[in-house]
Amino acid sequence: MGSSNEQDEDHHQRQQRKCLWVNGPVIIGAGPSGLAAAACLSQNQIPSLILEKSDCIASLWQYRTYDRLKLHLPKHFCELPLMGFPQNFPKYPSKHQFISYMESYASHFSIHPRFNQTVQSAEFDSVSGFWKVSTQDSDYISRWLVVATGENAEPVVPEILGIERFTRTVVHTSMYKSGSEFKNQRVLVVGCGNSGMEVSLDLCRQNAIPHMVVRNTVHVLPREMFGFSTFGIAMGLLKWLPLRLVDKILLLIANLTLGNTDQLGLRRPKTGPIELKNATGKTPVLDVGALSQIRSGKIKVMEGIKEITRNGAKFIDGQEKEFDSIILATGYRSNVPSWLKMCDCFSKDGMPKTPFPNGWKAENGLYTVGFTRRGLLGTASDAMKIANDVAQQWKDGKNCSNSYVIFLKESE
Repeated sequence: MGSSNEQDEDHHQRQQRKCLWVNGPVIIGAGPSGLAAAACLSQNQIPSLILEKSDCIASLWQYRTYDRLKLHLPKHFCELPLMGFPQNFPKYPSKHQFISYMESYASHFSIHPRFNQTVQSAEFDSVSGFWKVSTQDSDYISRWLVVATGENAEPVVPEILGIERFTRTVVHTSMYKSGSEFKNQRVLVVGCGNSGMEVSLDLCRQNAIPHMVVRNTVHVLPREMFGFSTFGIAMGLLKWLPLRLVDKILLLIANLTLGNTDQLGLRRPKTGPIELKNATGKTPVLDVGALSQIRSGKIKVMEGIKEITRNGAKFIDGQEKEFDSIILATGYRSNVPSWLKMCDCFSKDGMPKTPFPNGWKAENGLYTVGFTRRGLLGTASDAMKIANDVAQQWKDGKNCSNSYVIFLKESE
């Protein structure tokens, strides 16, 4: 039994919590996916409320990306629904241009997220038929819940034998800003996806000596083929040809333009790049200059790590090297299972169990946006489908108006 003081404090905290009725969907996450969902709902005259744990929109882009980041795909593939990029933006907008586009988008659709609201749990009450979303200080009640936290909600930090022994800097790419912080250093970059390649390239430009760990197979494609976006070519071909044939064409052109990457220590998977992306979410690397630095020896490709030592690393091929810093380019993952309670719609890795293109809708008024493994194109598609589906229910009188639901006013 707790003391009366503890019970009083607990009762006081419960009284301090606000309980708010949301007349429209609650959207969790103010990244591109959440903004797209809110805009499409607004277009259908449906109000919504975005809850965001950070203090700004698109916090991943604002706080967890490196300075030289640009969109990997041409801008017309990265537009949010209902509003394109400014015409004067370059083909591949910079990080800062993309953030300014999202800020303009939120302003245009009068989207005002509620910031600094960390969702601790979201649970459907089958008795009332409503969702209850609890943050650190409030409970939000709604008929609909839109999960928009995305595939990249939190950094993946792998367990690497001995890493706690390393006496120097260890940083995940989510905290990496620029190679200027690592000038003239010997740096171990763990991971060879787009982030690993670009960070290694950035380090080269600051006279650092990056050693990039390539543990698994990886597809590297040129960002452009014959002056056209590789992704654009793939999308065009997929309208007419089977996926596996498109993969074969892409790999044929990649081998002609980039050469055999196997000789550089970058072995290609047996599954083609688009098929692999759709099945696992593993994106092919679009080369923006790292490959030529690997060829010249400025970026050194290393096999898997055996263990980290006090001052460096031992590798599975028997080599041992000293490093000044370690950068973990090990990606991100969904965090949905940590807060979405009593729901069987997501797998333990935080992705919808229903495969694309039907993963956007679950049960009991639950929706997901931005989990398609198809980037912002998938986000736009999801957001429009969700808005249309909610709009139909809204018309059918399921917007839980005052006439038949207890309206929960904000408690002062």
